[in-house]
Amino acid sequence: MTSANFGYNIYEVSNQKVKVLINKQCKKANENYKIVGDKMLNDRKKKILQAVIDEYINSAEPVSSGALVEKYGLNYSSATVRNELAELEKSGYLDKTHTSSGRIPSEKGYRFYVDELINEEDISLEEIKYIQSKLDEKVNEIEDLTKIATSTLSEVTHYTTVAIGPKNNMQIIEEIKFVLLGSRMIMVVIVTDTGLVKETIIKYDEDITLNQVETLNNLFNTKLKGKPLSKIDKPMEEYILAEISYSIEVIKPIIEQINKIVEQEEKIYLEGTKKSFDLPEFKSMEVAKNFINLLDTKELMLDMLNSGVAKDINVYIGDENDNENLKDFSIVTFKHTVGDKDLGTIGIIGPKRMDYSKVISVMKYISNKLNRNEKDEN
Repeated sequence: MTSANFGYNIYEVSNQKVKVLINKQCKKANENYKIVGDKMLNDRKKKILQAVIDEYINSAEPVSSGALVEKYGLNYSSATVRNELAELEKSGYLDKTHTSSGRIPSEKGYRFYVDELINEEDISLEEIKYIQSKLDEKVNEIEDLTKIATSTLSEVTHYTTVAIGPKNNMQIIEEIKFVLLGSRMIMVVIVTDTGLVKETIIKYDEDITLNQVETLNNLFNTKLKGKPLSKIDKPMEEYILAEISYSIEVIKPIIEQINKIVEQEEKIYLEGTKKSFDLPEFKSMEVAKNFINLLDTKELMLDMLNSGVAKDINVYIGDENDNENLKDFSIVTFKHTVGDKDLGTIGIIGPKRMDYSKVISVMKYISNKLNRNEKDEN
């Protein structure tokens, strides 16, 4: 398993590999679920744990030893499987909902599954062709690409997806264009390095000439081209006013409108919300209520997507999330980056019984596809 692109670093320690989840939110995961080499589970236990989780993901029902032997072709007797299930439960990888019932994965079991056992190539040729057809659509703005990627991810995985674009104030200005629309009205167009285009129209009480507009183009591009949008602030306003002989009535409205663009809240894109309510977990009123509250709380959504490490796929399982409202869910996110450019973050929200192999495989493919497309265009 290649782990470098999936939120983990691999360290060499005494010829054994140590995988540690990189996640500033997941202190509990680092403290409780650290996996050290192969000492914790032998191959037989790994196969049985994988079979339990795969079966539970597919059926949403507690898994018995008989079902495992019958459906997964395990070359072990039912008695051996029962003993191993008991050991896995004792070690905290499985839970038992009732004394006589089968077993279900614990958060520790899911974490080991994600770290060690999933199939990262769980994506069909048909799904690849579909993703390619959607992501190859011509778009003029990065926001449109984010929307397409978000909807495509939801359509292929059948989970709720959420995304945000790049932060406005961190984007680099490539050009500021002033266009005279009338004798007393100009349009300001800002183009950034991520392809983001922002427009605003300013109306004046006095006539504006073409010469003034040309001077504005030269002045603003000379002072701001190649700088982050965050540089358009009060000191920059004072600097420009000191450099230009125009009246403050001409320049100040421009600065004010550009500041409004910079300070705009990050947009959140949601797809596939209704799909989640078809899942068995959402029959619980508490789970459904927490899910609705999560989608309605913009600050929580932004915090969830802004966490993690750039260029990594990050997996947060249940209580690994600090917020109590996320305890019933798993969240998988990836940052869409090209070089040093942050083009936004896309994530999936689902139950802890998430099809991690499918989700991570599709995310990995979409992430790589987006990255290749951006490099080809550049």
